[in-house]
Amino acid sequence: MLSLAEVNALSIDAFVARFGDVAENSPWVAEAAAAMRPYRSRDAMVAAFAQAVRRAPRHMQVTLIRAHPDLAGRAAMAGEMAEDSRREQAGAGLDRLSPEEFERFTALNGLYRRTFGFPFILAVKGATKEQILEAFETRVGNTPEVEFQTALGQIGRIFRFRIEDRVLPG
Repeated sequence: MLSLAEVNALSIDAFVARFGDVAENSPWVAEAAAAMRPYRSRDAMVAAFAQAVRRAPRHMQVTLIRAHPDLAGRAAMAGEMAEDSRREQAGAGLDRLSPEEFERFTALNGLYRRTFGFPFILAVKGATKEQILEAFETRVGNTPEVEFQTALGQIGRIFRFRIEDRVLPG
């Protein structure tokens, strides 16, 4: 864990090396957030990451959303996703699904992707698989724009969890 003073003292390259994976396979977010330093608090750092995404052109926002793996999907089962995502999904029990649960997640992932053109995003830290399935089933009925904004909001929550795991409060 780094102190806020240490975070603020990092070069841009060192900052991106340390925090480039906070946004799933999208180090450009960390690069943009680094330019907003110095941070007065860890919350300000989280806000900088979210602001970097809000300021980005829509096509970059879409690319960021699409960089996330399906929950309990092929990448998860093959171990082909970022370490933070693997750990978060395992913490929610998504690595221990019954065949029926796996089938349900697979069906919902497919329906969601067909409906919206990007993966279902949920900050799963602290959630159960039942809560995740309920959110899936509720959100698949949203309009595309509502779901796009919901996905960006969930990505902001993911930023918070990942930054809190790496930076001391203060």
